[in-house]
Amino acid sequence: MSVSDTIPKVSFPSSTPVAVWMQIDATQAKVVLSGVINVYTLGGVWSEIQDAQSAWLKQISQTDIKAATLTVDASQVSSMDGAGIAFLIGIEEAQQKVAAVFNLVGLAERYQPLLKEFDPISTLFPVPAAKPQRSFIVSTGMATQNLINDAKGLVSFTGHLSADLFWSIRHLRQVRWGDFVNAAVEAGIAALPIVGLVAFLIGVILSFQAAIGLKQFGAVSYVGPLAALGIVREMGPLITAILLAGRSSAAFAAEIGTMTVNSEVDALVSGGLSPIRFLVVPRVLAGILVAPILTLFADIVSIIASMFTMLIYGIPFINFYNGMLSAVDVEDICSGLIKATLFGVVVSAMGCLRGMQTGTGAAAVGISATRAVVSSIVMIVLVDGVFAFISYKTGF
Repeated sequence: MSVSDTIPKVSFPSSTPVAVWMQIDATQAKVVLSGVINVYTLGGVWSEIQDAQSAWLKQISQTDIKAATLTVDASQVSSMDGAGIAFLIGIEEAQQKVAAVFNLVGLAERYQPLLKEFDPISTLFPVPAAKPQRSFIVSTGMATQNLINDAKGLVSFTGHLSADLFWSIRHLRQVRWGDFVNAAVEAGIAALPIVGLVAFLIGVILSFQAAIGLKQFGAVSYVGPLAALGIVREMGPLITAILLAGRSSAAFAAEIGTMTVNSEVDALVSGGLSPIRFLVVPRVLAGILVAPILTLFADIVSIIASMFTMLIYGIPFINFYNGMLSAVDVEDICSGLIKATLFGVVVSAMGCLRGMQTGTGAAAVGISATRAVVSSIVMIVLVDGVFAFISYKTGF
């Protein structure tokens, strides 16, 4: 069998390829370079030579791999740039990777210094280091430390925010009321549709579920008072707060987080301005304003939805209304609105805090928005639990 019979037919985009692959036998192969070797002439043959080399190396058994020799003949090269050097490095690295032999012959002396700058080739392709696995104790300790640091940051932020809120009461003219109005519109008026939709569904679902259970005892007429009381005291404030956490808290975190990434917050500090007074106080005041209003709106929509739902069970509006008046009083409404006000403070403050804690990079803003939503919901649950305990003890 002649050498030409063993040469695979490889098609190249150019009529005169600058690199030609030749397989001499099972363990011998050759690449002949000729002409101008640069980024333009290699574009059509680089991947084809690498594919042919990979296929050839895969055919060789493990016992013969150390005898596999690839010879690159560069005696006919008239010119070579950095792309040609990279091409040589690439095919040499593929040989070294499997412990095969690589020979380079005929390369002009003027290109030898450039090629030697990259010796040893193995340092250019470091083996990915396996990430060490942390033990359970180390992971628990790190999580505990992160929790402690986060708690310290929360306490510090709460103190600064409380002081600046009292400052805003004493210096009303220095509060950025323009930002307050913008935040109130975005968090309040713009949130009315979603709050109304969810509140309507909550009213319908709550009434249906309660009617299914009470119907077994012939107490369907009590569904209206129970649903209204649950909506006013708990469901209205809670649903509104969760919607604000997912909508407004994330928006606050993204806005302030973008300013932090762009070093605008650092510019405020350098200019002698307090970022909390400048950025956080208007948004927290907006949360204090819009949370009770949205909660009252959600209560009304949910109760109306419950009224229409009870028509299916033959409870007229007047009976529902009278039953609601007997079960719900002003104290219950005030309790829900006070709880909603606390939720508004928590949601807006946590969004601003996570925005101030934003790191560097584009992904940091998304991480801050996610942390703001999660932290807000956790704080809502905690505040709701504390408020429930206080209500149980005081009867409020």
